[in-house]
This record gives sequence, structure tokens and C-alpha cells, in this order.
Amino acid sequence: MPILPLGGGLYAITDGPRTDLLDVVAQALAGGARLLQYRDLSDDAARRHAEATALVQLCRAHHVSLIIDHDIALAQAVGADGVHLGKDDDDPAAVRAVLGEQAIVGVSCYGSLPRAQAAARAGASYVSFGAFYPSPTKPLAPCVPLELLRQSAALGVPRVAIGGITPDNGALLVEAGADYLAAITAVFAARDVRAAAQRFADLYSSDRESAR
Repeated sequence: MPILPLGGGLYAITDGPRTDLLDVVAQALAGGARLLQYRDLSDDAARRHAEATALVQLCRAHHVSLIIDHDIALAQAVGADGVHLGKDDDDPAAVRAVLGEQAIVGVSCYGSLPRAQAAARAGASYVSFGAFYPSPTKPLAPCVPLELLRQSAALGVPRVAIGGITPDNGALLVEAGADYLAAITAVFAARDVRAAAQRFADLYSSDRESAR
């Protein structure tokens, strides 16, 4: 089973095609992002393959794992570190049969603790819960209670909080037990991407210092 970076932190997620993708991702990594997810729901297979290939190299240079949203075939083709699965995707065991036992396999669990428990039993590397706040990326996503993070403390796998998270509202989630804060808009729509990523990283910096 692959081990995610200790101490948690920012899980930066890209969103759709943009001409400056590699530049803004480099800024997010320089700002302290600990995981990166390539999320692009377009059907331009050639561009997505080229971008994912470039992101693998960029992430490796920063010692950060690259996770591909949903697309197992793309993850395998470019040698990404893993995939993130939604409610309509295969289970973690089936994905590992394709990508190997060391692949990072994350599972969206929305507001469902039973789904998270099942994902953990099936070998998920991490589970994600959300949306915790109104999400500009998924405006129709129902919000889930903060208490879900406390209720899920015994899962035995890292927990990712997602949905409308900013450096300003993220501290409550960290205190409640979120191992990672996932962010799209708050990072990649920021005027200064590196500074935005650094503000997220700072939410975990005291925890890392105390763990040394």
C-alpha cells in the first residue's frame, strides 16, 4: 500500500484546459502543495496525454505525487502515481489490478461514512469528503457537516476535505481532522498561485514542526 506524505497539507486540483497549466502548477508546487490531481473533463485526448506527461515530470522534480482524476488508462499511459475515483468508477482493487499495488487510489465519499468505510476496506489510499462549503466548481454539491471528519477518525486511511475550501475557512477542517485540504479555485484562480498554496501549507506547518 502506498504511503502518502506524512503531515498532510494542500492537495491541489487542476480544473480544465488552460494555456498556462504548467506554469501555475509549478507555482502551486513551489508554494508547498503536497499532492496534485490532474482534472480535465474535456475530450481532447492528445492534449490531455501531453499535459499529463509533462505534469508527471514536473511533479517528480518537486517530489510530489501526480494523481489523475478518473482516467485509469491515462494514468497508466503516462506513469502517474495513481487515480482518484468517483461514484461511477471501478473499486480500488480493480484499479490496482491495472496500475499495480503501489498506485495511489483515492475515493470520493461525499457525505457518506459507510462509503468511506467500504473504500478503506477495499484498499483505498485515501478517502475524500465534501463539499464542506459551497463549491464554485460543483455548485449543486450538497454540503456535509464538519462532524463527519471527527466521526471518520478511526478509518485508518488519510481523509481529504474538499469543496469551497480556502485558507481562511480551512483551519476548522484541519482542527477537525482533515489530513489534506483539496482546493481548485482557491489555488488556481488566485492572482498569486504560489502565495495561495503557501497559505494552505501554513495551516499544517505547526503540526509538522511538532511531529519532528
